[in-house]
Amino acid sequence: METEIEHTTKKMTLPVTGMSCAGCAVSVESMLKSTPGVSDASVNYANQSVQVNFDPQQVSLSDLDGVLQGIGYGLLLEAEEDDAQAKQQELQETHYRQIKRRTIGAGALATPVVVLGMFFMNLPYVNYLMLVLTLPVLVFFGKDFFVNAWKQARHGKSNMDTLVALSTGIAFLFSTFNTLYPEYWYTRGLEPHVYFEAAAIIIFFILLGKLLEERAKSNTSDALRKLMDLQPKMVRVLRDGQEQEISAKEVRIGDEVIIRSGEKIPVDGKVLSGNSFVDESLMTGEPLPAEKKPGTEVFAGTLNQQGSFSFQAEKVGKQTVLAQIIKTVKEAQGSKAPVQRLVDKIAGIFVPVVLGVAVLTFVIWMLAGGENALTHALLASVSVLVIACPCALGLATPTAIMVGVGKGAENNILIRDAESLEIAHKVEAVVLDKTGTLTEGRPRVSGWHWADGLAHTERHAAAIRAIEARSEHPLAQAIAAFEAEGTLPKVESFQSVTGNGVEGLVHGERYVIGTPAFLESQRVQADTSLTKLEGTLREQAQTVIGVGWKERQIALIALADQLKTTSAEAVQKLQKQGIDVYMLTGDNAQTAAQVAHQVGITHFVAEVKPQDKMDFVKKLQAEGKTVAMVGDGINDSQALAQANLSVAMGRGSDVAMDVAKMTLITSDLLALPKALRLSGRTVTTIRQNLFWAFIYNLIGIPLAAGVLYPVNSFLLNPMIAGAAMALSSVSVVMNSLRLRGLRL
Repeated sequence: METEIEHTTKKMTLPVTGMSCAGCAVSVESMLKSTPGVSDASVNYANQSVQVNFDPQQVSLSDLDGVLQGIGYGLLLEAEEDDAQAKQQELQETHYRQIKRRTIGAGALATPVVVLGMFFMNLPYVNYLMLVLTLPVLVFFGKDFFVNAWKQARHGKSNMDTLVALSTGIAFLFSTFNTLYPEYWYTRGLEPHVYFEAAAIIIFFILLGKLLEERAKSNTSDALRKLMDLQPKMVRVLRDGQEQEISAKEVRIGDEVIIRSGEKIPVDGKVLSGNSFVDESLMTGEPLPAEKKPGTEVFAGTLNQQGSFSFQAEKVGKQTVLAQIIKTVKEAQGSKAPVQRLVDKIAGIFVPVVLGVAVLTFVIWMLAGGENALTHALLASVSVLVIACPCALGLATPTAIMVGVGKGAENNILIRDAESLEIAHKVEAVVLDKTGTLTEGRPRVSGWHWADGLAHTERHAAAIRAIEARSEHPLAQAIAAFEAEGTLPKVESFQSVTGNGVEGLVHGERYVIGTPAFLESQRVQADTSLTKLEGTLREQAQTVIGVGWKERQIALIALADQLKTTSAEAVQKLQKQGIDVYMLTGDNAQTAAQVAHQVGITHFVAEVKPQDKMDFVKKLQAEGKTVAMVGDGINDSQALAQANLSVAMGRGSDVAMDVAKMTLITSDLLALPKALRLSGRTVTTIRQNLFWAFIYNLIGIPLAAGVLYPVNSFLLNPMIAGAAMALSSVSVVMNSLRLRGLRL
């Protein structure tokens, strides 16, 4: 958590509390950077943390926390990183529940206010009823907007909260005055209009936008938690000749760790004794388990399948490969600018401009308004603030995202947030994992080849399946399930030789199933034709299992990870869009070349590790390319987090889907070109929405200020200003709904 940068400077990563939008990340970052003693600060909005470089002799962590407390945020300063993360997660969940309750409450009260204001404005005492319903929306459900706006103002800053607080506050106060003292306007020949519905619905819509954003990022830390859960809590070690059970955190380099069948490996090391098979899809992505024997390496988080062994711990704690994966996922999953951040930036400029125009309007009317100067000054300045309300601005992004996400779901594309929709249409390079992405991700029997002239093959096949059904090896299970019909015969004797094969008796006849070397060791005579065929099958990147009956070889069983039926078509469509397609795999070069050729990919790299995949993505990004990474396993999580756009296959690991910003629900790669097209149309819609949100302001604000009054005595009524504001919101919603008719 802490490293030395210079003699007096420290670099620490600390959780931040209270950040509810991308603009908050900007505020936190700028406040810390402007603090004396802080040389740099970088906020990771996705992980709700900040990496800060500071001089402890000039400023303490408590001082930094105090700086952020002043603008509504804070730092978690717990010594234990795990405790800080747990507390941060708890605070995030609490914050999400609070926003959800406030959104529901605001919506429940704002809806009748809008109905009354639009259709029953002439009812007796209707203004008082709307006042009573609107007051809790602002004071209770929307109080954070006013509190945050005040904290920002104290430091000379403004953001979206400032605009929301000003427009709703002014509209509410103006409406309250008109409700309680309507005679002020009647005596001047004017109608006292109210805008309670505008104030209430603005609060509701902005809360709804924040709820959608909070929900989209609420699962960001799930991937990290699941990665951390891969390491067992307790392990057995051999110390002073005694077997002891200790915490995984207490394992030291040089300890002898004992692993039994079905257990997870706690740290990295090298096998000392024993033989087994370990599921290393975490590291390689490949479905077949890796054989472990003395001298081979094992890695934290991988799962032991068969047998037991002991190994010597060589890397522990933050040195393990799993810890490095967690670290890089945490860093790469950083704050990338979503579309909503543009809105916050615009609001930072827009708010002071609107305030300045409103004040200038009031001053000019007071100086040049004649006998009704105060009346005209109030009406004009309030009209400026009402017409500049951010309702359409707040709707611009979430409405388009809601429709775009729904359209994606119809086409088996699960979209997590605005960021992925913003970036996907810019993709220039797609990096595909092989196993589980282009292929099915599990071995299947591709062919059963018998020796020439062999009789009773059906009886032999049933016996072979019966024996393989007794084995726990994935290849054995694939063979046992191949064209299985009827009842399998009884296996009278069964023996498994780890890493080689199995042997069994059926109907009193001996069968040997396994590697060619295993068959030879069991004195099974090889068949010449089958031996020749074996070489051909291996050249086709297929795994080959030999079968011996009595003293002779009778069959070869070929297994392969089958290509998905739509993979080649999907690659072709991506290439037609001008996108470079690459394939990365932990499999051997021969298999990689075969798969790449079948789907039409010319750029591929074999035998890569998780770190290599991430480095490859970085290399493409260094060349200036916008990169999409598509994968399905934990071994892809680093590259997924690093990529500009991360896409997970729906049948992949939970970690991959948590890290990814998009998930192809059916694991059909044809959904990827559709996702890129949907992205382009959604971003276009958001930009159009922002245009409609501002065009009314660009036209309406000068009119509200009275720019035409000297020409034709036209002065925009606040009621018309409110209607224009509502029209801009309707335009935004209607434009977003056009996405529903998009054909992907």
